[in-house]
Amino acid sequence: MLAGLILASLPSFLPRVSRFPFNSGVMIGGIGKKDTRDVSQAKPASKDFFLPDFCGLNPVFAVVVLTELFAFILTLAAYPFSADPWGDLALTSLFMQWAGLTSALVLCLLRRPLSRLPDATAGVLVYFLLLAIITLLGEVAHTLIPLVAPPLSNSGHSEFLLRNLLIGAIVLALALRYFYVQHQWKERTRTEADARLQALQARIRPHFLFNSINTITSLIHDQPDVAEEALLDLSDLFRASLGDARHHIPFRDEVALTRRYLHMESLRLGERLKLDWDTDGIPDNALLPPLLLQPLMENAIYHGIEPQPEGGTIQLLGSVDGRKLTLRVSNPLPGSGHRRRHGNRMALENIRERLAVHYGKGATLGLEEASDRFTVSLTLPLEVEQ
Repeated sequence: MLAGLILASLPSFLPRVSRFPFNSGVMIGGIGKKDTRDVSQAKPASKDFFLPDFCGLNPVFAVVVLTELFAFILTLAAYPFSADPWGDLALTSLFMQWAGLTSALVLCLLRRPLSRLPDATAGVLVYFLLLAIITLLGEVAHTLIPLVAPPLSNSGHSEFLLRNLLIGAIVLALALRYFYVQHQWKERTRTEADARLQALQARIRPHFLFNSINTITSLIHDQPDVAEEALLDLSDLFRASLGDARHHIPFRDEVALTRRYLHMESLRLGERLKLDWDTDGIPDNALLPPLLLQPLMENAIYHGIEPQPEGGTIQLLGSVDGRKLTLRVSNPLPGSGHRRRHGNRMALENIRERLAVHYGKGATLGLEEASDRFTVSLTLPLEVEQ
């Protein structure tokens, strides 16, 4: 019964926009529209509870199966065997399934109020509450079962209740300790991942900031009004980049952030920068980690547009295939008459590491270099904002 409650939680601890306003071939000047939404704001995460959620179908099914296995063990452990071991198994299973499902139901109904309490207080309340349930069900079983079948035990009333209570007390203590240790391990792992994620995003900020300041500096003397507009764009961009790196944002917000960056770059590059974007296949509310597109665009401009006096076209293709979202960013490469820039690809490695933190092996970053174009492909699980 209670072993089912312990083992049912194992699976829970194991490793788990509006359309972009560019048409094909539209010049970069079309990205000057402002989006006043603050994409740095994210919904705070709710407090985690150290007990698993017994309201789900999988935990309840696990309680039923594992409780039945525990009933088999108790029946086999009885020595000497009775004349009717199958009857004993049936009665033991009946009592344990009754106690296991009742305990799961109570924990499901009380999960919300219990989760508001400190873990120690909630643990003590759960411990004595389930002991009370075991005692009550033992009393009912001792009274009703002899009316229709042989009693569960040859011992007396007090001995029967005390035996159930002691077994329950031991198993419950082990179960709650197990849940708490697993919760602490999960929180520690999450904290380490969050710290790594914040560090990875922090590495992008100065790189992005310095490049943007250089852009604004080049405009101050000749076009002060344009420089002021670019500075406002930079303010919006940097505020967004300071958002919580742990939370995903809708695709429309990532596009709005990237649009501000591209508008600022268009002030410097003019008609040298062209876009050919097709993201109509991606839902507005598709969720993805922040600052994925902007570093890719910055990388494409640095390696593909700036080295060529005539500029070039950056392509972005977005699509959804089943439960996978794919983004492909492609930029031209300088011809033989122009020197290619060989950076350290910090942005690409940074994105690859952040995808690994968010999705593990569920996301990939691929690179493809042809004679005249360089393409970055991102594939990640499709998640949508509810």
